[in-house]
Amino acid sequence: MFTGIIEELGTVESLTPGADPTRLQIRSPHVLDGISLGDSIAVNGCCLTVTSHEGELWSADVISTTLAATSLGDLAPGDRVNLERCVRVDSRLDGHIVQGHVDGVAEVSGRQEAEGTTLLRLALPAGLARYVVAKGSLAVDGVSLTVAEIEGDQVTIGLIPETLARTTLGGRDVGDRVNLEVDVLAKYVEKLTANLLPATEEI
Repeated sequence: MFTGIIEELGTVESLTPGADPTRLQIRSPHVLDGISLGDSIAVNGCCLTVTSHEGELWSADVISTTLAATSLGDLAPGDRVNLERCVRVDSRLDGHIVQGHVDGVAEVSGRQEAEGTTLLRLALPAGLARYVVAKGSLAVDGVSLTVAEIEGDQVTIGLIPETLARTTLGGRDVGDRVNLEVDVLAKYVEKLTANLLPATEEI
């Protein structure tokens, strides 16, 4: 489990395609503190397992289904990535409950600077809008954010200077792709109440 509070910006050293799994190597001195083989680190909101680490470098294997469901395949050497170690039960839980299970990839459809806040508009993939509400939580590339507004499949989030400086979202612009994870509680509520509502006829 994660909270969407980014601990470090790592740097992609290599992404080795051509095999399944693909090997992703990242340089990040801070998040390796206390990490062992088999531990989980969220990379741009995607939970990956540490398969090797030495010094400031660590690697993870990314299977083809993960590449297809996330934006990790877009990465190239030198790219910065948001990193978060899994949460400890004896620490404060900031942000919200994030599993590192990407629900879809959104495209940045707009960016606007307004009075010290950057407004980022995202075009949600089909089927996700129903889980997103104004003032609710949404993880974007692993960053826990509050939804400012949602209209149809367009969601707007506000980014404060601290978030812009400490995460990759400061460099996101129109056309970029970002990983999304909706609030898991919304999905549980939907499943648990599905049989309590009257059936509706399809038109």
